[in-house]
Amino acid sequence: MIRNFVIISHIDHGKSTLADRLLELTGTISSNDMRPQYLDMMDLEREKGITIKMQPVRMEYILNGSKYFLNLIDTPGHVDFSYEVSRSLAAVEGAILLVDASKGIQAQTIGNLELARKQKLIIIPVINKIDLPYARVDQTEKEISDLLHINPSEILKISAKENTNIEKVLEAVIEKVPPPLVNEKELQALIFDSKYDQYKGVTAFVRIFGGEVKQGDKIYLIKGKVEGEVKEVGIFNPKMVSIEVLKSGEIGYISTGIKEPGKVTVGETIGNPGSNKELEGYQKPKPMIFLSVYPENYNNFELLKTALEKLNLNDAALTFKPEMKEGLGRGFQCGFLGLLHAEIIVERLKREFGLDLILSTPSVVYKMIRSNGKEDFIYTSTDWPKDQTEIKETLEKWIKLKILTPMNYLGKVLELLEIIEAKPVKTSYFGVDKSELVYETPLREIVSKNFYDKLKSVSQGFASIDYELLEWRPADLVKMDVLILGRKEEALSRIIPKKEAVKEGRKIVQKLKEILPNQLFAVPLQAAVESNIIARETMRANKKDVIAPLYGGDYSRKRKLLERQKKGKKELKEKGRIKIPPHSYLEILGG
Repeated sequence: MIRNFVIISHIDHGKSTLADRLLELTGTISSNDMRPQYLDMMDLEREKGITIKMQPVRMEYILNGSKYFLNLIDTPGHVDFSYEVSRSLAAVEGAILLVDASKGIQAQTIGNLELARKQKLIIIPVINKIDLPYARVDQTEKEISDLLHINPSEILKISAKENTNIEKVLEAVIEKVPPPLVNEKELQALIFDSKYDQYKGVTAFVRIFGGEVKQGDKIYLIKGKVEGEVKEVGIFNPKMVSIEVLKSGEIGYISTGIKEPGKVTVGETIGNPGSNKELEGYQKPKPMIFLSVYPENYNNFELLKTALEKLNLNDAALTFKPEMKEGLGRGFQCGFLGLLHAEIIVERLKREFGLDLILSTPSVVYKMIRSNGKEDFIYTSTDWPKDQTEIKETLEKWIKLKILTPMNYLGKVLELLEIIEAKPVKTSYFGVDKSELVYETPLREIVSKNFYDKLKSVSQGFASIDYELLEWRPADLVKMDVLILGRKEEALSRIIPKKEAVKEGRKIVQKLKEILPNQLFAVPLQAAVESNIIARETMRANKKDVIAPLYGGDYSRKRKLLERQKKGKKELKEKGRIKIPPHSYLEILGG
């Protein structure tokens, strides 16, 4: 008998610790082999104390004399990884909604709950960390019962850390989550994740909705129209363990034998050759944050390309396309779901592939309506037209920002909201001492002003954030160019609101003056919008005393030397060009 379920919650509410206890209770992992956050396979996850990648595992448990196979998918909690959550929800029938007793309902708790409800999953509410001296169990219980419209007695109370009432969680999963529907006809498998193996090709992580699959079977990817031969099938224990056959209702992996990563995509349906019955896949994620990523060593471009291709297999929300900038060479314009998502991918590129990188400042995508009525998306400053008369209108993406904050931090959170361009929509009260603030704001404001980190700082980590995308709205945008020695440095150009142009222009030329090494001649640093200089700084020339070696003698000789030096500096300035060292780009573009 099979049960497929996930654990969902806000970040840092104890998902990974609960998963550890379930692995111990079912004997999947022995106590000698157990380590904290066992299902967080990456060092990066354990260092940051967060789940980044969903991780499936099969457990066995005997209840009332019957053996159950329990397929758990541990999911991330941060809003940037909600796409990981949505994919895992499509592979299961039930969800444990985990809430920290010391923090109560938080924004992403509600966000993940809404995703689970859309999939019509059975929800099992659980309050965690009841052992903490500052736990507010009764208050959290009321918040959950109000949110789910259930009797408080239906809510389980546990301490994953202290191993309290963990067996009740497993019993609730077995009793409340329905077994998967079994369809023994033709093969239908939904790919919810994948990774690359140089010997077996792309290994697809799948939920089998129909039929069965085993080694040697011919398979067909319906959307991609690609055939393959199964090299291996297996389950997650939590390491990949080969078995003879994967059957309907089970979660496992299929080594497809397909060696081209781009042909196996998340949301794809695996069927028998000749099949055309597609399962409902996933809505393609739309990246909203963009970074230009360049190898510090020009020769590592192909390595960076290969690295991005492999990470894309494991992270369907990552997008990338080649671009070139003078001074930086060849690189990629990469799209991410949020700032944490970008940070994690960049860190993985550095650690897993040994790459030293140059990064642009994070930016968002804009929309432009040209004079001829054509609509274009503007990802970077290089997409901006040279002729301003081509631009009819520029637009930017707005979001509905939802903030849950304890009442004692409400004042500071409201002060923070005054700093950004935001329109209040509503304020409501959640439970006894929480306020929900709903605002509409440009996505640009959240990204460029590092809003998430500032919110955590002013609320000591207790306020939480979630958002949903709204429509495109008009915005008065301009391209700000940076000129060094009168020459435009395209790599430093950026798109900004017109009203912020002067402030941003002053900021970047001041930073350039601090960072760039002095030359033998004075160097003008300028910021310009539409050929109008809006900010300027001048780097002083390094002075060399050419007459110092002379002692006494005719002054005319000294004058000749000074004139020659002056002429030389003038020629240097006219012919010269400041080469910005790669490490300086990191400091300049880092904001």
